[in-house]
Amino acid sequence: MSGLKFVAERTGDGAGQPFLDTDNGEELMHVQPETAVVLGIRPPESPGTLYITSKQVVWLSDTDRSKGYAVDFLSVSLHAVSRDPEAYRDPCLYAQIDNGVEDGESEGSSDEGDVSSDLSRITELRLVPSDPNQVDTLFQIFCDCAELNPEPIEEEEEEHNWIFSADQLENQEAEEDSEWMISQNSTHPIGHSNGDHDLAHNVLQLQINDQRFEDAEEMDSDSKNGHHHS
Repeated sequence: MSGLKFVAERTGDGAGQPFLDTDNGEELMHVQPETAVVLGIRPPESPGTLYITSKQVVWLSDTDRSKGYAVDFLSVSLHAVSRDPEAYRDPCLYAQIDNGVEDGESEGSSDEGDVSSDLSRITELRLVPSDPNQVDTLFQIFCDCAELNPEPIEEEEEEHNWIFSADQLENQEAEEDSEWMISQNSTHPIGHSNGDHDLAHNVLQLQINDQRFEDAEEMDSDSKNGHHHS
């Protein structure tokens, strides 16, 4: 995840449009003209045009062809409609950006310097359309595009592979039972690094002995009862 990026190149005449990675299936999903962008605690930048693609959100300035910003949907950790005037004076779409930077290193206290390097510190973004009624539309499009970009879960599964569902535990127990049966077969010796299976064998043997003892008691009781009735 790369967070917010600076966009300096466009295609087409006039204000132009962002380049799309069509080779990888990127498609333009929505265009929202007359939209201001607010980066973190900075003042709003306007006017501009918002381009929402199947992979990213791009804002391009209408007056400065060299100014634009983009963020991949994989870097957008949260988005919501904001109509609270205490949070921001105009209705807008609020988004949190995962920039991969540790807490305390994000924007807010940095001096004005290189714009592209400062962008990596941005963790909040507001998109303010001139027509407040378009906020809900933008929110729904964000939802649709977020579904097209699910978070990779391979690493998370590896980190939390000690959490099992009930079905997984049953399968694991079944595998251990079958493994124990094989290990008891002298024609298929299997080595084990711990004594768990020896313990399991002793417990099972104890259960078998208990069962035999109960059976013997029942037989003895039945035979006594039989004598009393005769």
